[in-house]
Amino acid sequence: MPRSRRLAVLVLAALAVLAAPAVATAGECDELDPSVCLLPWPNDRFTKADPTTDTGRRLDLRLDQMPRNVAGKPIDPTEMNRNDGFSPGSMAITRVPGLDSEKAFERSGLPPITDPKQSLSRRSPAVIIDATTRRRQLIWAELEYPDELKKDPADQTLVLHPAKNLVEGRRYIVALRGLRRADGSRIAAPAAFARYRDGKATGDRAKHMDSLFGTLRRAGVKRDDLYLAWDFTVASERNLSERMLSIRDRAFAELGDANLADLKVAGASPRFVLNPDLPDGLPSQVPGQAREQDGIVNVPPCSAGATAQCEAGESDKLLRIVRGRVLVPCFLSTPGCAQGGTFTYESDGVPRRLPGNTAAAPFTCIIPRAVLTRGPARPALYGHGLLGSGSQVTGGANQDLANEHGFVSCGTDWSGMSSEDLPNVATLLADLSRFASLTDRGQQGMLNFLFLGRTLIHGDGFASHPAFTVEGKPSIDTRRLYYTGGSQGGIMGGSLTAVAPDFTRAALGVPAMNYSTLLQRSIDFDTYAQVMYNAYPNELERPLVLSLVQLLWDRAEANGYAHHMTRDPYPNTPPHEVILNMAWGDHQVTNWATLVMARTVGARLRAPALEPSRGYDDEFFGVPTIPSFPATGSLFGVWDVGPLRTVGGKVKGTPRPPVGNIPNRDGVDPHGPDASEQASGRAQVSAFLRPEGQSQILNVCGDRPCYLDGWTGP
Repeated sequence: MPRSRRLAVLVLAALAVLAAPAVATAGECDELDPSVCLLPWPNDRFTKADPTTDTGRRLDLRLDQMPRNVAGKPIDPTEMNRNDGFSPGSMAITRVPGLDSEKAFERSGLPPITDPKQSLSRRSPAVIIDATTRRRQLIWAELEYPDELKKDPADQTLVLHPAKNLVEGRRYIVALRGLRRADGSRIAAPAAFARYRDGKATGDRAKHMDSLFGTLRRAGVKRDDLYLAWDFTVASERNLSERMLSIRDRAFAELGDANLADLKVAGASPRFVLNPDLPDGLPSQVPGQAREQDGIVNVPPCSAGATAQCEAGESDKLLRIVRGRVLVPCFLSTPGCAQGGTFTYESDGVPRRLPGNTAAAPFTCIIPRAVLTRGPARPALYGHGLLGSGSQVTGGANQDLANEHGFVSCGTDWSGMSSEDLPNVATLLADLSRFASLTDRGQQGMLNFLFLGRTLIHGDGFASHPAFTVEGKPSIDTRRLYYTGGSQGGIMGGSLTAVAPDFTRAALGVPAMNYSTLLQRSIDFDTYAQVMYNAYPNELERPLVLSLVQLLWDRAEANGYAHHMTRDPYPNTPPHEVILNMAWGDHQVTNWATLVMARTVGARLRAPALEPSRGYDDEFFGVPTIPSFPATGSLFGVWDVGPLRTVGGKVKGTPRPPVGNIPNRDGVDPHGPDASEQASGRAQVSAFLRPEGQSQILNVCGDRPCYLDGWTGP
């Protein structure tokens, strides 16, 4: 059954169980914003002191405070309450009655997504202040619902996004002032907050609020001007990463390798088996008539010559496809790490492994025909797209990279977000209490990738098997491993890069981070939103629900690992560098989230990034440019299909990314004809994916922006 049809069936099944009327939340909410419990968010009001954590706090969310689905079931906060703070990419959310239209937003002078540096102005009406340094953080503000969505003004919220992730373990103060309605009239502070602001409240919270006002005053924000202020703490480095680092270190220790920072392969290879019976079969890009035996497809060369199309089953790029399974220690509660499983925990808070529990992670590898003339090729892991599978490594652009530049590329599934996980994804969107079954399995999926990578470069791994020997010679150069991935493979690939022991360079195509920002700005979310929005129909709660889910998603995607992706490596981990190649106007992965990623990891921009007519005000603020080439470090590249237009009767190009919380939908989606489909883009990746001292960033676009899909500029 096609994936879209399978998902539609799962959507209907998930909705069928949700028929009871909604039940209003109750309990101990924050009087500062009574519109929805847990607003304003994130908020230390919903934490408690805990001397055992690195921040000294722990989330203390309660069932009666949580959003409920249409069956009246509140989201279970148990897993969230393991956090010692909020997401480093948390959006700050509150309802401001009267600030409910784009005209009111403009009248208020809030910092827009197109020019986040306005948030650093001393007069900015919205600021997030580091409570320790008193420095303003780079942010943008937006209304949750653009005017064009025609939502009820009573459901509108103001959302502040970090334009660069906040520092782990730090406390921050959110302050709003000078907010206005569409007619220009000033919006008065909520009565409950005004009592604190005006010194009319007493008690412990009044003392705490006074301390906030004092910090804000020293940061240049006057108390008398405030509409609202509150504070929150960001989760610590250890809390965000300890689960993944624990299962990684323990799994590699079983192989006999305890030093993962030295880039030396030690101990045994992971066990693997070739297997022709993987359930997803071969994708359409694989020559359909080539015969498979014992997990090996030997692909004959094209017989018709260079002037004609290859016959079915022939290829001048692929020499061999190898499929099988790598055995990986499983840390989930389900036997074999089947979908739906979660972590259970030891007394010290790290995941417990059931004795002997092992996952058999599927893999697909491609050996390019180039090894016949060039010899052993560089080994690379490949990360697939949204809810796909590792067999997508056989895609056309990946074949081109492998054959043109010499890579043996292997993919496995992003467990938790692969095609196998579709049933679980559909049901958990209707009951977000189960969301840890996605993110915990996602961390297991990362471990599967790491074990596949180790098998690729271990002398007793793939290199020792006849399937990876060509004409009596090895096909794999085992000296160093690399990573390439796109879309979901660029998002999850960021977190994988941060914890990888065997590769130090990764090429992330059309990447980004922070699903709470990504989802509503992606056309891919349209179908999944049917489940989630019908299950959680309160539109006023929607940004809160997404932000709650992000508390768990941080454990498996780049948002929770970005501070350590290229700088400040984790313990027992080598440093890394990345290429981030963005497609301007991307319909599936919003550019605004890619920009946050670039700022956070310290990537430098290749300039000129865009033609002047294709940009906004100062959207690249905070991303330094590369002064000369060839360069070293991490690259942020921008590729453009050009403006929306008609060429020869065909629609070409796409508009600039929308400034509101909606996807780009018009014209050509540059997520498809991205840099990986350009010969110049692949040459850039090849020059970068090399050992230390040999890797370099090339300028493959000359003195013009980088173009896609036939556009050559105005």
